[in-house]
Amino acid sequence: MPLESYDQLAMFAAVAKERSFTRAAARLGMSQPALSRAMRQLEERLGVRLLSRTTRSVLPTEAGERLLQVIAPRFEEIDTELALLSEYRDKPAGKLRITAGEHSAITILHPVLAKLLPDHPDLNIEIIVDYGLTDIVAEGFDAGVRLGEQVAKDMIAMRIGPDMRMAVVGSPAYFARYPQPVTPSELMAHNCITLRMPTHGSLLVWEFEKAGQAVNVRIEGQLVFNNIAMRLQAALQGLGLAYMPEDLVQEHVAQGRLIRVLEDWCEPFSGYHLYYPSRRQSSPAFTLLRETLRYPG
Repeated sequence: MPLESYDQLAMFAAVAKERSFTRAAARLGMSQPALSRAMRQLEERLGVRLLSRTTRSVLPTEAGERLLQVIAPRFEEIDTELALLSEYRDKPAGKLRITAGEHSAITILHPVLAKLLPDHPDLNIEIIVDYGLTDIVAEGFDAGVRLGEQVAKDMIAMRIGPDMRMAVVGSPAYFARYPQPVTPSELMAHNCITLRMPTHGSLLVWEFEKAGQAVNVRIEGQLVFNNIAMRLQAALQGLGLAYMPEDLVQEHVAQGRLIRVLEDWCEPFSGYHLYYPSRRQSSPAFTLLRETLRYPG
């Protein structure tokens, strides 16, 4: 096969994963027309259609999906081996892509990277904030950060943070209008500020547990957000009750800006873990990041 064809196979893998010529072209550092032309040439050379193009997306055909399953692991192995060559450098180098939820990105990843990156100028970290349960292999990530209970069993998981607790909070102004709930079921009578989950499009279920009794509440309210800052701000403004990680509201509670309720129903649960494929070979850059993130507890 001509050398040009190997380049085009790598381009095809990028398009198939991104489901978009525009995003794949940006990832590959080339123009969209040039990428489209290369895909047409590859299809003509192989004599089979690999991509199904619509006005909204690009999807691999049955033949394209079969080809992707064959070549994607090979290209991943090549990328890993190329990264391993950096062992011959004095310092870790290269790019790492990580998917994480907003809270873990803010409270765990950002503080660690702020200390790590100044001493390693050849290291580049890309963090994609996503509440969904991302398939890190299919999406081309080196690792992900999720709660321990959310990590798939076929992944290696390493704790990077302590156990966590959730907190239900509202402002003094809000509780001047409404009584404080003493059981989770009473939340149904309150105006609650919630989170839209991207994986299924449903609202976040508020989970509680006390003395072995678990209660899940599908709450309702006037406000739905997809980020932490706006939910916290709305609670501070007295617009409703918020269900937030405890560490984000402790100072506001201590200063009297928020009042915490149902604390006895919010038991600790497994904190954040870094997870990655079991067959992944660790490059010096990934090893450095992993060991820097490792939680001592």
